Formats: sequence, structure tokens, C-alpha cells
Amino acid sequence: MAVIAGRGALPAALVAGLSDRPLVACLDGFAPDGLTPDVSFRIERLMPFLDLLADRGISDVTFAGAVMRPRLDPALIDPATAQLLPRLMAAMARGDDATLREVITIFEEFDLNVIGLADIAPGLLPGPGVHAGRPTAADEADATRAATIVAALGAVDVGQGAVVQQGLCLGVETLAGTDALLVAVAALPAALRPDPGQGRGLFYKAPKPGQDLRIDLPTIGIATVDRVADAGLGGIAWAADGVICLDLTGMQVRAAARGLFLWAR
Repeated sequence: MAVIAGRGALPAALVAGLSDRPLVACLDGFAPDGLTPDVSFRIERLMPFLDLLADRGISDVTFAGAVMRPRLDPALIDPATAQLLPRLMAAMARGDDATLREVITIFEEFDLNVIGLADIAPGLLPGPGVHAGRPTAADEADATRAATIVAALGAVDVGQGAVVQQGLCLGVETLAGTDALLVAVAALPAALRPDPGQGRGLFYKAPKPGQDLRIDLPTIGIATVDRVADAGLGGIAWAADGVICLDLTGMQVRAAARGLFLWAR
């Protein structure tokens, strides 16, 4: 197996939980935290990288970690990869979801089985249940509202998260990501927010509708708990079995300390 790793702590957490160490490869410039890649590659030389995987006897790959769209250097493109790039560029023009689907298709065309994290590390994706605190009826209503908003955002490939308080949408996730959303919510003037005594609101996270769950799953962790608390919210809700929780035990400890609920919905 090979892990195609991106930035963040997820690749190291995944590799630590596997019985056999996989080959770890990363896109140049997007090395994971706490894990030294065996090889790195560039999109401009994707074909030589796929050939390397074949030479190493790799049959299964999984994707873990965050990447951004890299800037391509035309001088580095080899002739074989040049034949693939029009497909990738056309997919990029249709959005991130289309791009990731095209990446999966290309890997599969080279006889590589793309495996989702749910199949090899199910413990990273908590099932239904309340994992800390206790959501109120107001929280349940806010979660329903937030889920509707996130589904609408996902349908146009915008983001995977939203903040809702007493039915009002205080912010949505876009290209800048979860941290930027929660920092922006924390900075909202009190006059724009409802009375917290009637419900502090929540952050909600879920995959996009129809998303291929083998790649780009939403991820939350201890830092997310802190950002949510700093934003004055009451907790985090997410789609059960569809969101990666990095160190759920640590998240539970931090949520208890900061008075938040954690709910896999």
C-alpha cells in the first residue's frame, strides 16, 4: 500500500494505526506533520510517479492530508504527463470535487485500487452518538439548519462547514477553510449575534452531497474544539461516519474542559 500524504497530522495518525508500514509519498511542498515521506512527486511529472508505484509493487493507495492546488511549471512537464494534463486542467475548471474524482480515475486506470480511510482506519470516523456534553433542543434545531446549509454549499462545491446560532447562519466555510471561518465568527460584533442565553450555536461539518468518500473527507481535531470555544459557540456537530476526528479522546477532554458538546449526528 501507498499513502498519498498531504499536510497536517492525519497521515501520521493513519500510518501509526496500520500493521504494516506503507510507502509514504507526498506532493512536493505539502509534506505531512510528524512523518517523513519516502518519496515526493510533482503533478508535472505524474506519469513517472505512477510508474514508480508500479515498480515498487504498489496495488493499493489511500489519500490522507490537505493539499492546495499547486502552481504548475511547464518546464517540468514530461511528454507522458503532458497527455494527462488536459484532463486534469478541465477537471480543475469544474471545481475541487471534479478534480479529485479525475485523480481517482487516473490512478484506477493504472491498476491502483483507491481505498477510503473508512475501510482501513474506521476508528478515525466516529459513528452516531454524543461524544461529549449534551446538545439541547435548540442545538438540534441549529444542527438541522446547518446541515441544510452545508448540503447546499456542497452541491456547488464550495465548502463542508457552517456556523449556525438560533437558526441564523453566522458564517460558511469557503476556500480559506475551517479555521478562517471560526476566527471570522469570533470577530463578529455582539450586535450581529443572537443572545447566547437563548442558545450559543454550533459549528457543523459534513461531506459534500454525492462526494466520493475515498478522498478529501472533512477533518476536525483538538484545535477545532478550541476555535469553536473561542468563537463563543456551544459545540460541534458533524455527519456520523463521514468526518475524520483526529484524537477523539483528546477532543473529548478539551470539550469537557471548555464546556462544549461533540455530536456525531
